[in-house]
Amino acid sequence: MQSNRPPSIKNWADDDKPREKLKDKGKEALSNAELIAILIGSGNFTESAVALSKRILASVENLNALGKLSREQLITFNGIGEAKAITIIAAMELGRCRRSEDMGKNIKITSSKVVFEIMQPIIGELPHEEFWIIYLNNSNGILHKYQLSKGGITGTVVDVRLVFKVAIEQNATAIILAHYVKSFVM
Repeated sequence: MQSNRPPSIKNWADDDKPREKLKDKGKEALSNAELIAILIGSGNFTESAVALSKRILASVENLNALGKLSREQLITFNGIGEAKAITIIAAMELGRCRRSEDMGKNIKITSSKVVFEIMQPIIGELPHEEFWIIYLNNSNGILHKYQLSKGGITGTVVDVRLVFKVAIEQNATAIILAHYVKSFVM
């Protein structure tokens, strides 16, 4: 009697196994699905970890969207339980923290794109609204980033007096206002 189950990754050629591929060829040689497959370790009865990872990635637009999936949303995929969902969430959060750390205080604001690259890791995947201010010096260097308010899913309150109070305390010559509004994806 022949099984309809796909061949286990253990039976794949070493060049195709995600862990061995990473070890032999480096992280750049792996697809996003293969990287996620390493995290989750195994698939389910009908698909390998790589196939399951491809299916998860196909359900979202990109890795940013994957990072916004909740534990509850991840466990709806057959083969993703509590532990695997938490592993994916933790890996996505590490990536977010890494991007945020890369945006140090030595950056000069030259465009809105630079502001986006600084703020997206901080507020781009939140389940609620937040209002942030970036205080700048004369040469558009960042003096301070400040979370002015944190709200619910439909709004947050901004006290303009606090915006200027902190600007004076920081000796800022310019400010940038950043407001994150959660968009709902169903």
